[in-house]
Amino acid sequence: MAISYNALAQTLQGRSTCFFFVPKALCIKQRSRSTVVFASNDKNIIALQSKVVDNLLDRIKWDEKGLAVAIAQNVDTGAVLMQGFANREALSTTITSRKATFFSRSRSTLWTKGETSNNFINVLDVYIDCDRDSIIYLGTPDGPTCHTGAETCYYTSVLDQLIDDEASGEKLASTTLYSLESIISKRKEESTVPQEGKPSWTRRLLTDDALLCSKIREEADELCRTLEDKEEVSRTASEMADVLYHAMVLLSKRDVKFEDVLEVLRKRFSQSGIEEKQSRSK
Repeated sequence: MAISYNALAQTLQGRSTCFFFVPKALCIKQRSRSTVVFASNDKNIIALQSKVVDNLLDRIKWDEKGLAVAIAQNVDTGAVLMQGFANREALSTTITSRKATFFSRSRSTLWTKGETSNNFINVLDVYIDCDRDSIIYLGTPDGPTCHTGAETCYYTSVLDQLIDDEASGEKLASTTLYSLESIISKRKEESTVPQEGKPSWTRRLLTDDALLCSKIREEADELCRTLEDKEEVSRTASEMADVLYHAMVLLSKRDVKFEDVLEVLRKRFSQSGIEEKQSRSK
């Protein structure tokens, strides 16, 4: 069971209007021994007493060195970006600044991811695990997270290394959806090179817009028919998989990442569908 610091802060403060995370454009931060203050230019002034922050930090099971594992995760893709360590001050700084901040064991100092590269991780929420001894910074990265320039710090497959110890180690840890996106991207690159023999179905779709659009319409219709004809639930899942696959080929054609789609969806969470549609016509 993971616990959100946003929700936990509201519970401890005893009122639903208290949040740690406020739109950055509205906030200025002031630190003192007794109070952490968020002030806005409208009428929204939020003050979090240090006792509330301390109560939050006291719930963490810090190790004998006062540290806990801190993992940064992409809120849209689910990708694990990096892992470091945090102490009380690092977590407190992350909560107030909304930038992923860690404690360097080698330098014995705080450091904020992106302070030299500008590839910050903008934290939307903070979670602790069921044992309260590890932390997740859930947010959006401004750029590559790894110092090597890789999207994440996890790109070496242990299983690949066991099979071939000369494996390149350039395989990002990906969920099913993003593995599919990667495969489609490779097929797109290959489609520019002449090929002997029968082309793959993905290559055919990538080189024939009319075929691709007709398949998306066809698969969408078949998905709807599983509802209309009351087909087996497994059939609905199968048809949805077809819709997703063909739609992702179209996204690749348009140079749109699936992450961009998820970001749009996330931003719509607090907006009604009617309002969102009306905004498109403006």
